[in-house]
Amino acid sequence: MDPIYVIGHRNPDTDAICSAIGYAAFLRDVRKMNAVAACCGEVSVRTNWVLHTAGVEPPKLLLDVRPTAATICRKDVLTAKPADTFLAVYRKMIEHGFRSIPVVDDEGRLLGVPSIQDMAQLFLPAEAGTHAGNRAVPTSLQNIVAALGGTLAGDTTGADKVQEFVLVVAASSVETSRQRAMQFKSRDVALVTGDRPEIHALAIELGARCLIITGGFQPWDSILDQAKAKGVAIICSPHDTASTSQLLRFSRPVGEALTADFLSFGSRAPLKEIVHAVQASAQPLFPVVDEETRHLIGVFSKSDLIDTPRAKLVLVDHNEFAQAVAGADEAEIIEVIDHHRLSGNLRTKEPIRFLNEPVGSTSTIVGIMYRMRNAAPDKGTAICLCAGIISDTLHLTSPTTTNTDKEILAWLAGIGGIDSAQFVKDFFAAGSMLRENTPDRALESDRKVFEENGWHISISQIEELGLDEFWKREKDLQAALQALLTKHSLHFACLMVTDITRHHSVLLVAGDQRVIAAIDYPQAQEHVYDMPGVVSRKKQLFPYMSHVVTKLAAP
Repeated sequence: MDPIYVIGHRNPDTDAICSAIGYAAFLRDVRKMNAVAACCGEVSVRTNWVLHTAGVEPPKLLLDVRPTAATICRKDVLTAKPADTFLAVYRKMIEHGFRSIPVVDDEGRLLGVPSIQDMAQLFLPAEAGTHAGNRAVPTSLQNIVAALGGTLAGDTTGADKVQEFVLVVAASSVETSRQRAMQFKSRDVALVTGDRPEIHALAIELGARCLIITGGFQPWDSILDQAKAKGVAIICSPHDTASTSQLLRFSRPVGEALTADFLSFGSRAPLKEIVHAVQASAQPLFPVVDEETRHLIGVFSKSDLIDTPRAKLVLVDHNEFAQAVAGADEAEIIEVIDHHRLSGNLRTKEPIRFLNEPVGSTSTIVGIMYRMRNAAPDKGTAICLCAGIISDTLHLTSPTTTNTDKEILAWLAGIGGIDSAQFVKDFFAAGSMLRENTPDRALESDRKVFEENGWHISISQIEELGLDEFWKREKDLQAALQALLTKHSLHFACLMVTDITRHHSVLLVAGDQRVIAAIDYPQAQEHVYDMPGVVSRKKQLFPYMSHVVTKLAAP
């Protein structure tokens, strides 16, 4: 069963990570679904502290869920080796109904993907004008034995070496057969005959590379001894001379049919590129390889592109594609669990479960769902959900906090066996985002982009124990904000740094001067505004910025 990924927004905060972990556990425990917690960004120092404290594995990193060559290909692949005979490969293809087959080396690296038509050249007559003409068959003694289902005796040295054999069927007199064979180099000749000891002796006399005895007959012991001495291999075929001659042509290794003229795709190639590339191709099968090693991963045909598998997602802590993992708009959205305003362009082909509650944390909603089913999370999951609530509500002091958040936090703290007050101190002391990251990574650690009245706005938020680190790095952060504007084509970008000990924030701004001029909070210094009592991006800062840009003409 394909997994269902429960995943939060880009630049995930603690609530996005912990609600994904909690809801994936709920789906597994209560609904018996194959749910996997995932994230589409780096896990912060504080969130890592939570996971370590809870004894919970980090979620699976999933940066892109667009269908790729690796997701649409069939992994159970029938392959051939370059030394395999045409006959063996052809029979394998007919048995399984394939029109083409990947050829790989001993390490599994792709060498080619010949079709039946490509391999037909192995037994068609050679080009006119060559000395050997239609008699030439590049193959090896081992391949001849395999194609005939025969046995090998005499001189077996170099039996695996491919060489150009010249077939001479000795159906005439000894003298005529001698004359025909002597037209070619003796070490190239494969002399084909039936139960004719005089021809067997001729092959030894000429020093032919190979004597092929048809009809299931065996050579005399004296012939075998002479063959070993003269370097002549003897192959005994169970077939008559006509069948043996035909099967000999089918003994050529498929490696002889390989060309570089075929389409293959790296495992990360997106589906949109694949569809465009294969439209005009007559190739029946398309291999998928690892980009670095060229190891074969799987294959697909054009019919596999008709109804391609899509990643199954449950979105938590967001409800718009702009904040979702890359490729979410090409995935199958199963559910959405969130506590933010409705926005963006999220659309689905089928009705889905969409749960949006006006509470302070998505982790609170997960707790509610457990209680509605008379179930409870395990200790580690309960600790994670506690951290999600504490983080998003600043330990129940944010204006987004509801009585439901308080009730669910108390219930989960009991299950997790934690002292909430001490847990809060340890959580916020676990790491300073400003001290331990570069300015650009600090901005990306918890950043959301909004579109209001034509304005593209980025709002980052960082929670710190005091503002000392901010003032030390204010100029570097300002430069990083300016770079962010250019990189993402934004009209305005800001960073709210919240002092959780004083419930006080400062706002660092960059971008369109009309927006900056409309901000009426006290200015602490250039580009920095003082925002006493403002701690919530969702409930306080975003509504304020929305009001500011709504009064301005669209950019």
